[in-house]
Amino acid sequence: MRRWSRIAVAAALAAVVSLVAACGGTGGGDGGDDRKVVLYTADGLADWYGKRFAEFRDRTGISVQVVEAGSGEVVSRLEKERGNPQADVVVTLPPFVQRAAQQDLLAEYRAPGTEHVPARDPSGRYAPLINNYLGFIYNPELANPAPRTWDDLLDPRFQKKIQYSTPGQAGDGTAVLLQLQHVLGEQGALDYLARLEANNVGPSSSTGKLQPKVAKGEILVANGDVQMNLATITRDRSNFRIFFPSDASGRRSTFALPYVAGLARNAPHGDNARKLLDFLFSAEAQKTVPEAYGRPARTDVTADGEIARQLDDVLRDVEIWEPDWDRVLARLDADLAAYAKAVGR
Repeated sequence: MRRWSRIAVAAALAAVVSLVAACGGTGGGDGGDDRKVVLYTADGLADWYGKRFAEFRDRTGISVQVVEAGSGEVVSRLEKERGNPQADVVVTLPPFVQRAAQQDLLAEYRAPGTEHVPARDPSGRYAPLINNYLGFIYNPELANPAPRTWDDLLDPRFQKKIQYSTPGQAGDGTAVLLQLQHVLGEQGALDYLARLEANNVGPSSSTGKLQPKVAKGEILVANGDVQMNLATITRDRSNFRIFFPSDASGRRSTFALPYVAGLARNAPHGDNARKLLDFLFSAEAQKTVPEAYGRPARTDVTADGEIARQLDDVLRDVEIWEPDWDRVLARLDADLAAYAKAVGR
């Protein structure tokens, strides 16, 4: 689904975290090392992980080994290793974390502080760790006037100048379909996406690759997410801006695509895993979440600083709604099939 190059990820983590190759299967199978914990995670949090895991190691003497993959691949690895568990802690995105819970791949554990986390699993198998949000970007110089509404994106001036990552291939692309279902209803979303095809460049399996295309003016509008886009704007001074298309009544809305954490069932280093979850959900760690360009999942934690203010500015007056992720998961295959039919793929 995400984000930065593997080289950048490795560089950010190498000094403080032992990286485990995603194809290795050595994530926690030694059984004799009680000073480590193995994390299977969706990518996108390299910098934040690096700092937090250094602090965790200094305090506990426990090193964190990281296996990075796409959101769905994280759960696929858990499935394949069910008979010989390698992971201790799991961080992935919905609806994949719900799939892991349904398949009994996560154990119950309620870290202190998760009582302040909305949308946590009632059975204690997972809780959102960092909130991130669906958004869109446009080139401010070439997309003039700037698009503001969903209807604006259908304008012929954007013919073959819009691209969004493909639902079912990219998590952010799947989020586009869910957002349109929320705004227009299920059939309305399909009808809209069929009309949008006149302006759509074509499929894309990567949301992150759309950012430089918008910045260069190769396309003028793309989907994204607030964390990824704001980080790129701030760090790289990329030439695009974030917006949330409004509906016919002028209302802008989006929903959280959180990084969600849980304890792997039969974790080889279970005690260390619980310590890591306790640390990540602590108020101290949650206050640093803006460093990852996300919002703390704990509602009782107020994050300060310039990045936190930037996030507040971006999301001001935007309605945040909450999907029923269990329903999303139950309908996902059918929804993706209907989408493919609507757009002719």
